[in-house]
Amino acid sequence: MADRNNKIRFAYVGCGFVAQTIHIPNFRAQPECEFLALAEARRDLGRRVAARYGIPRVYGTHEEVAADPDIEAVGVSAPYALQGRIAEDLVRAGKHVFMEKPMAVTLARAESLVAAVRQGGARLMVGYMKRYDPGNLALKRHLDEWRASGEAGRLLLARNHGFGGNWVYAADPNVPLDTSDEAPPPAPDEYPDWLPIALRQSYLGYLQQWTHNVNLLRFFLDDAEGKARVATVQLDPDGMTGLVVLDIGGTRAVVESGYTRFHGWEEHTQVYFEGGWLRTQAPNLMHKETSASVEVYRAGHDGQPPRRTQEFPPPAWSYREEAKDFLHCLQTGEPFRSSAEDTLHDVRLFEDIYRQFAAQQEGPRP
Repeated sequence: MADRNNKIRFAYVGCGFVAQTIHIPNFRAQPECEFLALAEARRDLGRRVAARYGIPRVYGTHEEVAADPDIEAVGVSAPYALQGRIAEDLVRAGKHVFMEKPMAVTLARAESLVAAVRQGGARLMVGYMKRYDPGNLALKRHLDEWRASGEAGRLLLARNHGFGGNWVYAADPNVPLDTSDEAPPPAPDEYPDWLPIALRQSYLGYLQQWTHNVNLLRFFLDDAEGKARVATVQLDPDGMTGLVVLDIGGTRAVVESGYTRFHGWEEHTQVYFEGGWLRTQAPNLMHKETSASVEVYRAGHDGQPPRRTQEFPPPAWSYREEAKDFLHCLQTGEPFRSSAEDTLHDVRLFEDIYRQFAAQQEGPRP
């Protein structure tokens, strides 16, 4: 555990669009963070980004970061098939890691990462920013109270509707520096060995987009032990549009997935009880001071009228909140809300979802 009175000596690996637009400025702005180094395979881009943010050390590889004795913690944004390997190398070098989702493309890599955390003493947090949105946290408090008191009756269903849209709507167009000057080396293949080659791209598309939605439903329904299972998969041939039904602790949890050309972001989560529901409406991802709104509906009984209230939690940007929490947990020793051990279960579920989908594409055997 770091001394909570001292800054966390920090580095970042990767400076593509997401790193520049979200993570580097968010960590750079935290008073608990001493931002020492940046690593980027596109060396000219790395130098330019480091100069913009006043980062003193620039490396070309994550191995150089791992070897720097001054660095305690590292953020990672890299191609999906590569960032799990990078994170594992850093953890095994004793560096605490914050990494973009997905933690891994395969369950084998996720298990290897968790083993590295358990063996090496370093900690790892995955960037599931929805768990840090004040609106989602407010829904979680209501949900826990309703389940404990029984006031709303039986829990019937949870559902997440994620039809996307323009995820960079409202982003600052002046923040990212051009990333097309030098192509980074291609990421090595890392896919489940059972996955047909023809489904690789749709698997990555589904995994990188709706991993947030699956993870959020697990968070709401207290699936820390990873007992959730895949009940039904109904996806279109594109492998991304449709419905997936999970069983999370005996509760049906539905993921409604699809892409639209909506100018903003179309996503909400709703939890239904016999006597009411709880609902959050996700903000546009790049709205920096907007939390999810919360609707609480109580159906009324014993002569009481129904009540519908709308809550607007204090403005916050969930991406910034997760950066703050990562540093806070390193200083205090408190557990991460989105740890490697928890995220392992999301990777398992995604492999299970796509196993069912792949079997459906093969059709009935003669």
